[in-house]
Amino acid sequence: MHDRIATPKLMVGELPELKGHARDLRIDACRGIALWWIFLDHVPNNIGSWLTLRNYGFADAAEIFMFVSGVTCALAYGKAWRCEGWTAVIRRTLRRSWDIYVASLLLTLACAILVHLAGGGRLADESNTRILLDHPGASLAHAAILQYRPVNTDVLPIFVLLHLLFAPLLWLLLRLPNVTLGASQALYALVHVFGWTVPAWPNGHWAFNPLAWQLLVVLGAWWMLEDKRVRPWVTSRTVLGLAVLYLLFSLIIALSWRIKPLEALIPLAKLHPLDKSNLDPLRLLHFLAIAVLAAWFVPRNWRGLTTPVMRGAICCGQNSLPIFCLGVLLGFASHMALFDISEGLAMQIAVSLVGIAAMIATATLLNLISIKPRQL
Repeated sequence: MHDRIATPKLMVGELPELKGHARDLRIDACRGIALWWIFLDHVPNNIGSWLTLRNYGFADAAEIFMFVSGVTCALAYGKAWRCEGWTAVIRRTLRRSWDIYVASLLLTLACAILVHLAGGGRLADESNTRILLDHPGASLAHAAILQYRPVNTDVLPIFVLLHLLFAPLLWLLLRLPNVTLGASQALYALVHVFGWTVPAWPNGHWAFNPLAWQLLVVLGAWWMLEDKRVRPWVTSRTVLGLAVLYLLFSLIIALSWRIKPLEALIPLAKLHPLDKSNLDPLRLLHFLAIAVLAAWFVPRNWRGLTTPVMRGAICCGQNSLPIFCLGVLLGFASHMALFDISEGLAMQIAVSLVGIAAMIATATLLNLISIKPRQL
């Protein structure tokens, strides 16, 4: 039987989006807000970064972005499997992986051009484009095999690999969901025990080690597919209480890193810096605590989703790939403005507002001209 025609039965319950329900706008809103936060955090010495998650706990927008990507992949590719079979899933994962791969290379070139037009100098060193400007041949060759990335573009190679491998991952999750999640957790643990990573160039360092960060992607997909079994645990008052306590703990520690009088009063302040490259367990727990609160207090029909701010976030989340790339370039441009024009508070506020407005306007334009959103 041709798998395009076959309509396989779900192995572990219904995929939520496949039961005739409207699109869950909370997913797009979370991804859009994460894109805004990523942009604000990428602008150095920016007052706007105090609006982001990074200053109030161990995790930041990266964890949200990775987890939500796992959720959306499970929904999108799960729907393709349900309607058209595995051939469609494989075709779509390969096409999406190629789209992100091309976007990664174009973004690398765009970053180099922007830094060159700015005169290089300090910005070239801080953006990791100095080596690209000095040795373009070797740098582009390593960029082509996902080993070289300018600063702030590190997440794209992970998504190239994610979409490339999601078809077999989905196959496993539909048949052995808990075993698959357990294998992902085991790999994450081995990374921390033995320091496993994948090759990078020129210094061998990945800002996001794929062998560690894969756990959040797998967890997001597993959470979506196992929603009926997970929800009673997530919505229990005991788990809520533990999540709130952990968030308070992380808030106090994070503030002690930035407020000097608190640092002397809190012995655990020396936890900083946490290992972001390998997704420190404290960061992972912080994100999970946030996810529990979101499950409790942000229902699917939340009225806040209809506000102008949330509509802007939803629009950005629906066009995540182009908006992420735009955010990286806006981060470079904002850095240049602060460095060359003024580092004052007014300029920090201006570049933050203009950057987010540009992201919303671009996403709105993409929707208006009916360009199909490309999700990360």
